[in-house]
Amino acid sequence: MHERAGTPARPEDLVDVDALLLAYAETSPDLANPAQRVVFGTSGHRGSAFTGAFTDAHIAAISAAIAEYRAAQGIAGPLFIGADTHPLSAPAERTAVEVLLAAGVDARPSAGTGDAWFVPTPALSHAILSYNRGRAADDPGRADGIVVTPSHNPPADGGFKYNPPHGGPADSDATNWIAARANELLAAGVAAIPRADADARAAAPHFDFLGAYVDALPEAIDLAAIREAGVSFGAHPLGGASVAYWAAIRERHAIPLTVLGPGVDPQWGFMHLDWDGKVRMDPSSAHVMRTVDAFRSEFSLITGNDADADRHGIVTADGLMNPNHFLAVAIDYLLTHRPEWPAAAGIGKTLVSSGMIDRVVAGHGRALLEVPVGFKWFVPGLFDGSVVFGGEESAGASFQRFDGSAWSTDKDGILLALLAAEIQAVTGQSPAERYRELVAQYGEPAYARIDAAATPEQKAALGALAPSDVTDTELAGDPITAILTRAPGNDAAIGGLKVQTDHAWFAARPSGTEDVMKIYAESFRGPEHLARVQEAAQALVARVLRAE
Repeated sequence: MHERAGTPARPEDLVDVDALLLAYAETSPDLANPAQRVVFGTSGHRGSAFTGAFTDAHIAAISAAIAEYRAAQGIAGPLFIGADTHPLSAPAERTAVEVLLAAGVDARPSAGTGDAWFVPTPALSHAILSYNRGRAADDPGRADGIVVTPSHNPPADGGFKYNPPHGGPADSDATNWIAARANELLAAGVAAIPRADADARAAAPHFDFLGAYVDALPEAIDLAAIREAGVSFGAHPLGGASVAYWAAIRERHAIPLTVLGPGVDPQWGFMHLDWDGKVRMDPSSAHVMRTVDAFRSEFSLITGNDADADRHGIVTADGLMNPNHFLAVAIDYLLTHRPEWPAAAGIGKTLVSSGMIDRVVAGHGRALLEVPVGFKWFVPGLFDGSVVFGGEESAGASFQRFDGSAWSTDKDGILLALLAAEIQAVTGQSPAERYRELVAQYGEPAYARIDAAATPEQKAALGALAPSDVTDTELAGDPITAILTRAPGNDAAIGGLKVQTDHAWFAARPSGTEDVMKIYAESFRGPEHLARVQEAAQALVARVLRAE
């Protein structure tokens, strides 16, 4: 923990925006350095221009590769493109649009001006789904999209993510092809990639992301209940792309909300530092959400979003809710108040999310879809309606319209924040109060994540484990009931290990960016038993890796 975690940022903590933009324009990546090649993680290609990992050359190559990919897939409809408020997002969006237009792609950037130019991730997903409704899976007129964002990452970072016609994050088959082709184009030299001029960009059709998203919200949220109950809450965009969206929601739907904060600041100088002393716009972090403390006395409910509004933070009179707690409350409420949702449709959770969700879902007689970490695993179910809610412990979730059809197949922090207000309006309880009732009904879990040092070889061994590699029969005094290396919901590899008992579980996964393994653990027997589970988990994993 950094000594200044949770304290206001100082001038020396802030990014030099001019230097960052200059690095974006002028840095040529060194392809001999793996850190400067195009690499798509679970949320696209990310990096900083300062480290040569996110530059004009990268974005030109990725955009040209996407143009080739969508043509090969028979996608010839519009490509919606939007960007968040990170300093690198606007120039990257401009690079992408120039390359896409020159490649003959019907690229449609934001029609907004000022703060309304920025596009949250869920608004882009919603635009793709809305355009494609009623179109066949092989219709060449289908739309897809690009969102330019590194999500909650620090201000010096950039991000670039492709969303196919299903509206959600692309799967690894698509991203691996795009990354490989982009690196080939980088090696050949991006000067050969054609670009459209300013006149062509001005002539391109632009799309009103804000209007389309905000006007459709009554299809997924009971805004009338919020309005009639007079639930007054504060919505803090944390300087992100939802700034103008929250103002439009207030005005168009007459919701008594207040938009908090100073608006867009590319340095995020108003933020409180995260656990590691960095400026990071993560609304699920208690350190970051100290930023809203000044407003706590004014509202019974405050919500927060990150830079692209795909994450949510819920603050009640009791403080910032644990994301797992709010997911459980949201699922319980929705399964009670969405009667038109198909009875056979399931609820999706990542395998490191709380077991409280399992108990809530079982209590409603619903099927649980437990998948590996990554929102992309929920996309097929949300798209075809077989899943009505998908959520992960890192405060990312989405759910369906009232009629059970897809609203967004990407994470939607605005939707979940509005749901918190709907819950308070309809039930008269804050989400935190409702969680206490769930605890009384299902038990109280203790949950934590720790990071343990791991060499690259250990990380590789952890990701390659099989259930038979674990010979233990007990975990912290309880019989082991399941040993998983593949997710039970879709049989996809989890890239690690999960061990369960009737009262507790742990999951160990290698980090994709650091030499650590992440060990998640939970116990319904209390904090002391959780500590025993964590200790046993580390010992078990160490034994298995030594045996490897």
